[in-house]
Amino acid sequence: MASQAESLIKPHGRATSARLRVLEILLAAPHAMSHAEIEAGLEAEVCPDRVTLYRVLDWLVSKELAHKIAGEDRTWRFNAVAEDRHGHAHFHCSRCGQVFCLSELQPAFAFNLPPGYRFQRADLTIQGLCPHCSGQA
Repeated sequence: MASQAESLIKPHGRATSARLRVLEILLAAPHAMSHAEIEAGLEAEVCPDRVTLYRVLDWLVSKELAHKIAGEDRTWRFNAVAEDRHGHAHFHCSRCGQVFCLSELQPAFAFNLPPGYRFQRADLTIQGLCPHCSGQA
């Protein structure tokens, strides 16, 4: 029986061990993960170097299986894409630095772009303290 990661990857290309393992890590993560956090969860034989990891992450993003979020610290964080295809806001904890997807918060963007411009996506990141850092966990 195919894993969830394999089922998501197969329609887009080869399910290599690196792609499978990185997507499995992202699917299991409770928050968006930095490159370093993902790398720490990988075995050397699955993803032997940083370049391979960057390529896998770029591939997952290009296939809309993951999205990347720019952090205040200029670090990209990655998360598996849920069914909403990234139509949600993010929350960045200003104390611990973690970034969380707020899937239940669906922002509505109402604006008119000038002629010739075509909307693809908008990013909304809310800044504050997560439940753990605010003592509300």
